[in-house]
Amino acid sequence: MSSSDQLQEPQAIRPLEVLYCQICTFPPEYCEFGSSLTRCKEWLQEAHPQLFDKYYSDEALQSKIGTLSLEAQAKLEKDTAKKEAKAEAKADAALKKKMASQISIKRIERNKRKHVTAIHGLEAFDIDLKKAAKFLAQKFATGASVTKNAQGQDEIVVQGDVSDDVLELIEGGAGPLKGVPVDNVVIVEEKKKKAAE
Repeated sequence: MSSSDQLQEPQAIRPLEVLYCQICTFPPEYCEFGSSLTRCKEWLQEAHPQLFDKYYSDEALQSKIGTLSLEAQAKLEKDTAKKEAKAEAKADAALKKKMASQISIKRIERNKRKHVTAIHGLEAFDIDLKKAAKFLAQKFATGASVTKNAQGQDEIVVQGDVSDDVLELIEGGAGPLKGVPVDNVVIVEEKKKKAAE
């Protein structure tokens, strides 16, 4: 059997590597359809100047816009500016809401000497409550769970009186509790009401 009779192995096709924008997560050629085009352009210019020249240089923009009328160009620029302003306003509103949110740590008396600690308001700071509950359970060697409170909002309930320790963990930014401002934390003590005689 000669070597010419053997079948040639097909060349493996390498997968394409697609670059994604770090700001809007679209490929760079589609950043214009996102809500943060100017920040995307800044990122592309810093990280990949050759791609920036390809998509956003004066010649590239002229070739794209050359087919549009003057009214259409003005409308396109106006719409882009409006989208960016709307996205910035949305981001500012989210930041204000986040900074205005409060975290309440309640020490609730169950029986005479038994207590539970309820932590409410962590979800406003993008903290995964299940991970935080697991972290607190491991830290204090007690039971901790995510439950709905009377208002229907999620809260972490930790067995035992650990309110001061939770505050210290938040101050230290331990584990999944990083990024929570200490100024927004309030400790509340709730006693069980005695039954009327």
